[in-house]
Amino acid sequence: MAHLLGGEALRLEYPTKVVFDGVSIGVDEGDRIGIVGRNGDGKSSLLRMLAGLVEPDSGRVTVRGGIRVGVLSQADDLDDDLRVRDAVVGDQAEHEWAGDARVRDVIAGLLGDLDWEGPIRGLSGGQRRRVSLAALLAGDWDVVFLDEPTNHLDVEGIAWLAEHLKRRWPAGSGALLVVTHDRWFLDEICTATWEVHDRIVEPFEGGYAAYILQRVERDRQAASIEARRQNLARKELAWLRRGAPARTSKPKFRIDAANELIADVPEIRDRVALQSLAVSRLGKDVVDVLDAGVAYGDRVVLEKVEWRIAPGERTGILGVNGAGKSTLLGLISGTVEPTSGRIKQGKTVKVATLSQRMTELDEHLADPVRVVISQLRTSYTIGSGSKVQDLTPGQLLERMGFSSAQLSTAVKDLSGGQKRRLQLLLILLDQPNVLILDEPTNDLDTDMLAAVEDLLDSWAGTLIVVSHDRYFLERVTDQQYAILGGRLRHLPGGVDEYLRLRREQPELTRAAGATATPAADAAALSGSDRRAAQKEVSAIDRRLEKLQREIADVDAQLADAHDDFERLLGLQRRRDELVGETTTLEERWLELGEALDA
Repeated sequence: MAHLLGGEALRLEYPTKVVFDGVSIGVDEGDRIGIVGRNGDGKSSLLRMLAGLVEPDSGRVTVRGGIRVGVLSQADDLDDDLRVRDAVVGDQAEHEWAGDARVRDVIAGLLGDLDWEGPIRGLSGGQRRRVSLAALLAGDWDVVFLDEPTNHLDVEGIAWLAEHLKRRWPAGSGALLVVTHDRWFLDEICTATWEVHDRIVEPFEGGYAAYILQRVERDRQAASIEARRQNLARKELAWLRRGAPARTSKPKFRIDAANELIADVPEIRDRVALQSLAVSRLGKDVVDVLDAGVAYGDRVVLEKVEWRIAPGERTGILGVNGAGKSTLLGLISGTVEPTSGRIKQGKTVKVATLSQRMTELDEHLADPVRVVISQLRTSYTIGSGSKVQDLTPGQLLERMGFSSAQLSTAVKDLSGGQKRRLQLLLILLDQPNVLILDEPTNDLDTDMLAAVEDLLDSWAGTLIVVSHDRYFLERVTDQQYAILGGRLRHLPGGVDEYLRLRREQPELTRAAGATATPAADAAALSGSDRRAAQKEVSAIDRRLEKLQREIADVDAQLADAHDDFERLLGLQRRRDELVGETTTLEERWLELGEALDA
């Protein structure tokens, strides 16, 4: 295969840290390379160095003559004064871009809900991100670098992007390098995986499943001292080999080698024991959603929802942004009242929600992690039957990737991923028996996602998960439902069935555009409730404007901090937090704002 670009003896150093030392790598035609590693180890720095955006301190990057390179970075550099069409196709005449099947596919796949002639100014952070991705994919490139391209895409959008990239860069044509924490996406598109760790880049053959297999084998042969990390990888390999959808048939996933490595690994969850323990904690009644609906005036968000949630049930919820997922979670937790039907909650039910906004940490920002954890309880019980373990808070923190030094760190100084893990631990230490996870994978790298999944495997209770991360959803839940046209629908075929239904019935977007039934009208919001909703929408608008200014300010600081690694890390953490809050508010705005415009 023809060589496209590469790096020789690359060294990258910041004032407080050496990121890479003596790295030599190459990219050939037909390569689709996924870049993985722990947060802060240099994945984005490697991408930027190879793309020519960052100069190495020593060594060199070479690019074959005539190669066209396109880059999607995490920074937002869109011009507010442009229209959406200008940002994507520039000054091309309509007959030019409309006659290009590739451009039409990109516009339909990423921008179908946007005003093509509308201004960039006023778009949400997620919408701006999709415009940037569309602008890149509308161009003609030989090599493309993508830094977290699945951010702000739902399950359907991620599936579309994977198919587009595989068609666009088939075997033997051009190359693609992508940094992402989305493991399903990595496994779907990548022909090779690079792991960034300890100042080096280690190549592996195949996608994510094959990478995990090879990493377990590497650790076994080296008698790795990272026993915990190795055990987690073996457990993940067992899931990938035995039951993960569409993984076991991959030709590069060497079945015999995988079976040998997981021969002594038990099933990831003891479902019978966990359900028995859940029944003892919850009784037989958890939450019954009985013919329930939620409407704002004549706008229906949910209708005729019938769902009897069982003790120990582990369910994933799918739906496009604005479909009503947050409203459904609110019905279950009791924070949203139905406008029709009723909700019946068991007497012993204790619901906890891992929200995207991390409000649980607000009162602890100045406290060290050790102090925050010690205030709750002295031990935490995990597992069931003969595998019950009592862990101290410190052991629980270690299990979630916190080092001894980080126990003395103030909460406000933690990274976005560390705050996310601490938020989950605080909730678990409060011993709920119904746990709702709303987009829990934000800010977590692949190793930390595996650690969270391992912890949830031993948690005995009812679990409800909303996530665009398909891998996580399939890994921690046993069944999936979707909100389609305002109704809750069981998906025996899982995520694949959901994607098929969306393709076959695209009109099933979200219920906010539907007309309320007479029963819902009769129970419509009172004047005071409507005013409260209007007030919330106004507050969200103000907060979103402020968040966009803060993100722009952080982006400006990032541009000036190129030689200060610690400052770069801190600024990137802050940006991730701001983007996460923006995503939460945008979905709430979709549910309230359009309803109140009716």
